[in-house]
Amino acid sequence: MSFTFPSVSITGTGLFTPPESISNSELCASLTASVEKWNAEHADEIAAGTLVERSAPDEEFIVKASGIESRYVMEKSGVLDPDRMRPRLETRSEDQLGIQAEMALPAIRDALAQAGRADTDVDAVIVGCSNLQRAYPAVAVEIQDALGAEGWGYDMNVACSSATFSMQAAVDALRNGSAKCVVVVNPEITSGHNNFELRDFHFIFGDACTALVLERTDDAEADGVGDRAHRWEVLGTKLATQFSNNIRNDFGFLNSSEVDDREPHEVIFRQNGQMVFREVCPLVVAHITDHLESLELDATGVRRFWLHQANLKMNQLIAKGVLGRVPDENEAPVILNEYANTSSAGSVIAFHKHRADLDAGDLGVICSFGAGYSVGSVIVRKA
Repeated sequence: MSFTFPSVSITGTGLFTPPESISNSELCASLTASVEKWNAEHADEIAAGTLVERSAPDEEFIVKASGIESRYVMEKSGVLDPDRMRPRLETRSEDQLGIQAEMALPAIRDALAQAGRADTDVDAVIVGCSNLQRAYPAVAVEIQDALGAEGWGYDMNVACSSATFSMQAAVDALRNGSAKCVVVVNPEITSGHNNFELRDFHFIFGDACTALVLERTDDAEADGVGDRAHRWEVLGTKLATQFSNNIRNDFGFLNSSEVDDREPHEVIFRQNGQMVFREVCPLVVAHITDHLESLELDATGVRRFWLHQANLKMNQLIAKGVLGRVPDENEAPVILNEYANTSSAGSVIAFHKHRADLDAGDLGVICSFGAGYSVGSVIVRKA
């Protein structure tokens, strides 16, 4: 006896863009001042060979290496202060809404408006992001409370793949009946874990929050809510992980209990970029190709690839590997030039901004990849 899973659809998406933006020029000016000061303060150690002189940034290098031209942040004055080089966020009391919940609510309500649903229609909230502001209570439960929603919520972290992993969890919950209206939300404050003091890392990340509403397709049809133009049926999800230390962040509650002091740069983002490029690209190509084949779909029939927005060359190489040719900008749209790498939010920003022109029946692939290594893909078809 065969069993057919209920169809699940994405019925709305939302995006919160922080109010402040930093250009490459501003970022380079800040780091140049910081580097000159640090090198001067450590001139003796550098001369003795016990420390390596820090390199000044280069605007041309940033665009050539990544395709990034600017990024949004929740707070820019601290990032651009050569004596601080990190956001200056006000400490909030326990009775104030947390900053990630504050980012999440406008994105969620944007998505709910597209779906034709109210805050109280939500009965599950999954927060997926690279860095959570606290261990507990869960940010998802705080958001659930702010919405006035019932049901349940939890946080999850699979680094840059958190959105697609959360989407599979939402699909599973809808199919097994443990929820009727799931919100997946990705409040990424990557500026808080980025290393703005070193040339190789300072330009990579930006802040943003995305949200998606997922429901059983039959429920959305029966209730006659929302706009079909925003509706995408989920044909399949596929996840994979493979351990690697090439992207790492060691910040955690055990830091203060460790016997040996850590170098401060060890407890924020760091990566071996060349190894990541070399190892992740073929991993993602094989993942997407296998996923399409498992659904008996041909890559040539995919109208759009909404890929993780980490690096322009990576995206071009991955799309070329799947299609067998270089994609055009319409097939694999890019938002990282404006937003930089927003971790798990990147592929969803691309989906949110670059789907309205597609027609009913068109196929698309949402794919994210990153630390872990982790890869998640969601194959969708426009209603």
